[in-house]
Amino acid sequence: MDALTQATLQSLTLATPPGAPSDGQCWYVPTGATGVWAGRSGTIAAYEAGAWDFFTPPVGLRAYVQDERRVRVFDGGAFVSPLASSLHRAAVEAVVLEEDVTLSGASRDTTILIPDRALVLGVSTRTLQAVTGAASYDCGLPAERTKFGGTLGIAVGATNVGVIGPTAFYAATAIRISANGGSFTGGKVRVALHMLTLPAPAA
Repeated sequence: MDALTQATLQSLTLATPPGAPSDGQCWYVPTGATGVWAGRSGTIAAYEAGAWDFFTPPVGLRAYVQDERRVRVFDGGAFVSPLASSLHRAAVEAVVLEEDVTLSGASRDTTILIPDRALVLGVSTRTLQAVTGAASYDCGLPAERTKFGGTLGIAVGATNVGVIGPTAFYAATAIRISANGGSFTGGKVRVALHMLTLPAPAA
């Protein structure tokens, strides 16, 4: 029963049992699960003393989901957003995505994208490795260079919290780090995207 009191789940979507789980680790079993999880969809699989135990989560169970790095609440059929969720699982999701960007050239775009239909609250940055070749940098979008901050610090530990709007985006969009006073010859910046997403209701 520790699985129901500690409420930490490794994943909600893994369909194949992990090859080398550790004692105490738990997963929510999704539809289509295979192996020893087959036929156990909708339960929590808890690995204890070298064997799997399965529990039905109670309505209202709050769980921290490790691979999503967020808290979810069980509504009787699925783990949903704790912020707001409707009968058919339309929801408001608070999401933070991070990427460490190695700098070179005039600018670098993130591989993480602001999703279509997201409401962006802001983008924050931290300089992880001293930036060389540029006097400062801007954090923004391909079409709005300083959307989230301009003339940002190049020394290790420099941070910026670029708060906006919130602003709605209607196409998947990269975040761009642009050099000022020269091109990047080195450095690394951690970029965090802070946003709300609005999943539509299920059928």
